[in-house]
Amino acid sequence: MPAKLSVKNVFKIFGEKTEHARALLAEGKSKEDILEATGATVGVQDASFDVDEGEIFVVMGLSGSGKSTLVRMLNGLIAPTSGHIMIDEDDVATCSKEQLRRIRRDKITMVFQHFALFPHWTVAENAAYGLKVKGIKPAERRELALKALDQVGLAPWADSLPSELSGGMQQRVGLARGLANGPQVLLMDEPFGALDPLIRREMQDELLALQRTLKKTIVFITHDLNEALLLGDKIAIMKDGRFVQVGTAQEIVSHPADDYVAAFVADIDRGRVFTAEDVSNDPAAVKLGSDNAEDAMRAMEELNRNALYVVDGKNNVAGVVTYQDLAAATFDETTPAPVLEEVMLTEYPTADADQQLADLYGAASAGLPIAVTDDKDRLVGVIEPEAVFAQLSGDGEAEEPPAETDAAPEAAHEKTPKESANA
Repeated sequence: MPAKLSVKNVFKIFGEKTEHARALLAEGKSKEDILEATGATVGVQDASFDVDEGEIFVVMGLSGSGKSTLVRMLNGLIAPTSGHIMIDEDDVATCSKEQLRRIRRDKITMVFQHFALFPHWTVAENAAYGLKVKGIKPAERRELALKALDQVGLAPWADSLPSELSGGMQQRVGLARGLANGPQVLLMDEPFGALDPLIRREMQDELLALQRTLKKTIVFITHDLNEALLLGDKIAIMKDGRFVQVGTAQEIVSHPADDYVAAFVADIDRGRVFTAEDVSNDPAAVKLGSDNAEDAMRAMEELNRNALYVVDGKNNVAGVVTYQDLAAATFDETTPAPVLEEVMLTEYPTADADQQLADLYGAASAGLPIAVTDDKDRLVGVIEPEAVFAQLSGDGEAEEPPAETDAAPEAAHEKTPKESANA
């Protein structure tokens, strides 16, 4: 499926000597060198990216990096020097004024940092502003505005004035105004930048909750890396008008493209970036009714694990067995191995696949592997405690198995579950 928004080789150079500036860019000259030589300012250089339908694409950069120039080109507020900006089959970069008006009316809308609400209009009237500009009749635009306000939790304040709302609520009115138009693409230029940290986090969580329902295509601009990592399905980091790195939050934190990105992510709380799914192993387990303690011990030795989960016929988790407990059980050739119900623990840690690692530290500290379950309590993965600690410390890549070598077996040998239980 083609991308909903596709940007190809977009440049924006402010000034008259754009061709000279482009030539200097091709030679690797800096923005400062080009400004001195030509008087032209490089706003954006060779930006290319795709945003799939229903995706949040976050553009992150410090002041002067070019991110606001870029987002204003996406809806035609600033014309690019060259390149293409495709929304479906429409090229915002080259279309006529009439086509651009249609695109803005039918496909794209923008939410700014400063809500710019009309103080003497009600909340509903502010939310309906874009619909009024479109020429929608009063009854219909109120209906659409109320629906948008309900989506952001403000329907009870529809007939209030903006002055009666908190800053976060006023920003939600701005968001409702954008949603009321029914846009296919939503551009958000630092929409939470003016809010205090607590309200800002609430708005971030609210946007994510709203996105799970509405699945809008969103380009979100921010200077806050934590915000970018929290919100973005994909993230682009900008510097001096160009993209330094594009990737998921996990890719950027795990493998920064250069020292500039590495400096940004050095102090990031990895527990808020990585999830249970990122460190989960395959859901190896033993089954009630068909496996016994001896089967479980054999499976642990083969998998080199110290514990295994026990599941029923529907793959629902029933408990967990540890090698240490099984080794302590008495059974031999004359005494049958106990059934799993007799030796399994029925209290065990669980997690959802999308649960942040920061929330799993306590469970991992208990020593048992963590069962990753779906909404029907079926086992879909298992997290070893060591994997949580390694990822939180930045050593997640160390979890990959070492390459085979010709070292003597004694030198390469790791403790088996049996040796660990006897240690």
